[in-house]
Amino acid sequence: MPGITFPSLLRAAALALIPLAAMALPAAAADGHKKPNDQLVIGMSFQELNNPYFVTMQKALQKQVDKMGAKLIVTDAHHDISKQTSDVEDMIQRGVDILLLNPTDTVGVQSAVVSAHNAGIPVVAVDAQADGPVSGFVGSKNFKAGYLSCQYLAKSLNGKGKVAILNGIPVTPILQRVKGCKKALGEAKGIQIVDEQNGHQERDTAMNVTENMLQSHPDLDGLFSVNDGGTLGALVALNSSDNHVKLATIDGNPEVIKAMQKANTPIVVDVAQHPDVEVVKALHLALKKYHGEKSPDTIPVDVTPVTPKTAASFHWGS
Repeated sequence: MPGITFPSLLRAAALALIPLAAMALPAAAADGHKKPNDQLVIGMSFQELNNPYFVTMQKALQKQVDKMGAKLIVTDAHHDISKQTSDVEDMIQRGVDILLLNPTDTVGVQSAVVSAHNAGIPVVAVDAQADGPVSGFVGSKNFKAGYLSCQYLAKSLNGKGKVAILNGIPVTPILQRVKGCKKALGEAKGIQIVDEQNGHQERDTAMNVTENMLQSHPDLDGLFSVNDGGTLGALVALNSSDNHVKLATIDGNPEVIKAMQKANTPIVVDVAQHPDVEVVKALHLALKKYHGEKSPDTIPVDVTPVTPKTAASFHWGS
């Protein structure tokens, strides 16, 4: 081409590629700038907020973010993975610097995690693990929770009897709880697991499922519920029947803790989690990831067995 030298062509080609290269880099890497904490926009995507557990978590997070002077954006997926994915995409567009993610589906949320990662946003999963390039995970010791809950149940039955499991949605914490429970029950040679059904961790569904279990197994001795949402439904079914079934559960829900303090309660133990501790640790971990500080990839949070004798002194939150 007349009038254009080869070096000029190289320079022009290089300049033309600069915008494309910048677009290919994650947002944080493209400008190399890290904001001070009080200028950060923090996103939190919950699987649901119609649950005291996650409401406690939200309040604890808001308190910490307010102390920082930062901005918090919160969304509720209503247990809909399509909505949660859309929520995350929207938060990316709104310019969140850090994303805390409580997935409603461990596998299904992967595309949302990838989108945030590609935008240079650290993603820390809270309470339930997420597939994809997460920066970290903070959650309860769920296997231990299931093990302790069913260990208490087996002990209350003197190591023998027929037990059913009220299962839930197939996210990692629930799977681990059931696994821990089965290990504990398996160590009691006189315990027989006679039924396992999904109560979807919802009061009404769990009530109906428990009623069906009681009809199918009128000689049932014990029931393990994977969470207190299901337990509240199971309690209705148990209190309406003539069965003397002992109930073990996990979470530490205030309504269940209160029910444990009633005379002749069927609940023998509620292995409590600590949602406020979980989310604060997740925020601190995400901040370290954002600033490139040395930090672990996983932070386990211990659980606390609560019995009818100790229920009066237990509560969530600070």
